[in-house]
Amino acid sequence: MTADNPVFEPRIIGFLCNWCSYAGADKAGTAQNLYPPNVDVIRVMCSGRIDPQFVLKAFEQGADGVLILACHPGDCHYKEGNYRAVQRYRLLLQMMESFGIEKERCRFDFVSAGEGDKFVNVITDMVNTVRAMGPVKSPV
Repeated sequence: MTADNPVFEPRIIGFLCNWCSYAGADKAGTAQNLYPPNVDVIRVMCSGRIDPQFVLKAFEQGADGVLILACHPGDCHYKEGNYRAVQRYRLLLQMMESFGIEKERCRFDFVSAGEGDKFVNVITDMVNTVRAMGPVKSPV
């Protein structure tokens, strides 16, 4: 926030599963649904591939928030990758707390290929939440 730009615009990194969440983002785009442009998308083959270090590195490099989107339980292309992602997310929240980063800055959710509207809602909610929090005060 500066005198020239009084509104804080957060930078959010989004890790999206290739098979469901990324396809959900594509569906939102092809339907021309509008959502905030604050999320930089990183497509991963499976949410189970997301290492907590990736998230911490995102904060270290200036992200104000991180979004992890996975397939719904039972729909993972790799059988149980999304279950592993949930376990890692729980661990990640504890790690973030130890670094002084608010847990609300990292969100995990399930978005399938057919849920373009849900994708828009999750993105919008995340941007609004992080915008209200302001910039990260304690980088990694």
